[in-house]
Amino acid sequence: MPAYAIAHLRTPTVNDDVLDYLERIQDTLEPYGGRFLVHGGDVNVLEDEWPGTIVIIEFPDWESAHAWYSSPAYQEILPLRTRHIDAAAIIAPGVAAGYHPRAAAARLRQVR
Repeated sequence: MPAYAIAHLRTPTVNDDVLDYLERIQDTLEPYGGRFLVHGGDVNVLEDEWPGTIVIIEFPDWESAHAWYSSPAYQEILPLRTRHIDAAAIIAPGVAAGYHPRAAAARLRQVR
């Protein structure tokens, strides 16, 4: 089951450190099978407020996503972003093939 690293970049800025981060991040992803699905750009806000932009990186599984984030290679470049961009970052699991929200609702009704 895939997993996703998601970052909400509330104050995306561009400077030499951020450009260095961008030039180096792909090399940190490749050993863990990570690939960009969404990488910045304008977002269409449909509800509430959403300052900034979003990044979504897909990994083959939960373990790969966590191994990438904690890897020495990524930890070395992470401050290049975090010193300059206010952001929240998470790792979220994907859903299994055949997932249907109706089944999730049924399970939740049973434990309520």
